[in-house]
Amino acid sequence: MTLHLPDAGGTLRAYEPRTEPLTVTREAPGSAFTSRTVFSAAHVVADPYADTTPDGPAAVDWDATLAFRRHLWSHGLGVAEAMDTAQRGMGLDWAGAAELIRRSAAEAKAAGGRIACGVGTDQITGGTLAEVRAAYEEQLAVVEESGAQAILMASRALAASARSPEDYLEVYGHLLRQAAEPVILHWLGPMFDPALEGYWGSSDLDAATGTFLDVIAAHPDKVDGIKVSLLDAQREIDLRRRLPQGVRCYTGDDFNYPELIAGDEQGFSHALLGIFDPLGPLAAEAVRVLDTGNPEGFRVLLDPTVELSRHLFQAPTRYYKTGVVFLAWLAGHQSHFTMVGGLQSARSLPHLARAYELADGLGLFPDPKRAEERMRTLLNLYGVDQ
Repeated sequence: MTLHLPDAGGTLRAYEPRTEPLTVTREAPGSAFTSRTVFSAAHVVADPYADTTPDGPAAVDWDATLAFRRHLWSHGLGVAEAMDTAQRGMGLDWAGAAELIRRSAAEAKAAGGRIACGVGTDQITGGTLAEVRAAYEEQLAVVEESGAQAILMASRALAASARSPEDYLEVYGHLLRQAAEPVILHWLGPMFDPALEGYWGSSDLDAATGTFLDVIAAHPDKVDGIKVSLLDAQREIDLRRRLPQGVRCYTGDDFNYPELIAGDEQGFSHALLGIFDPLGPLAAEAVRVLDTGNPEGFRVLLDPTVELSRHLFQAPTRYYKTGVVFLAWLAGHQSHFTMVGGLQSARSLPHLARAYELADGLGLFPDPKRAEERMRTLLNLYGVDQ
């Protein structure tokens, strides 16, 4: 049946929902890709029955949260856990993140899935460089004890306390020297978190890139790769061409990921992407096509998803998690559209309606009829009669 979807101008437009989902291949659980290493940053599912407040501790539905990770692993994707997509610093505090890391790492072992987990400093809001180091060390120990790979995330506390590029070199050098295994370094741009403006000691991205590369060059044996989330394709290409041999570039560019993963004659990016949360099965299918040596077929599958991704990640980009969880609800991965921190309110109804339209057009919903019914319920809740 026709849905009437609101647009930003306050008018309704008719939309005919898709009747059949896209058919994709699902490999055996844990089946790895051969041409690229691919992680999906995964969202958390809130407990809708918890009596909590937006600024209270996160109430997580652990069964549904872990079931979603098994869904990603079943398609061969790795899980990047307790990252920005899991609402670190936007509803999920360190206590919740630590529990998430422990539970997901144990589930990864049971499922045979790959997992890497975020290491930050969100148990403190500021402090000296020594206190920042100690906070990082506490979280690094939790991740290493869980058996997961560590992702050293950008730190709001370090951004606030560092006074020079040398402070970043000192803190990261200290952490890399003590890391048990090679880590992924994460550069998250201020479009994802305004508190990270000037990271690596400068708001000049060329200067910041130089410091970032100095950290890697000093400890190449301790850096598995870098995850770059600057939404600037050419800057990422230039950066990956300057990496030491053996250090990978994991794209975090949710605007330009198909071309960056496909690569060029001088190299390519692996992937660690929030958009692969809603795109999981389709993204996995595309990478398997790339594994056959067919970059054109890869682009045919993945290029049409960019419009949806750019919509979800439009400014203010940090609220992309709302669209990600909304699509998980429509796709049947959870029974409700509730988020930790009350973040389901962070995007407008026209924004959500357009996300539904784009995702439905791509065939992302395993049960299009259920997605249509849930979209209709949301519209009715907002007073849009159908």
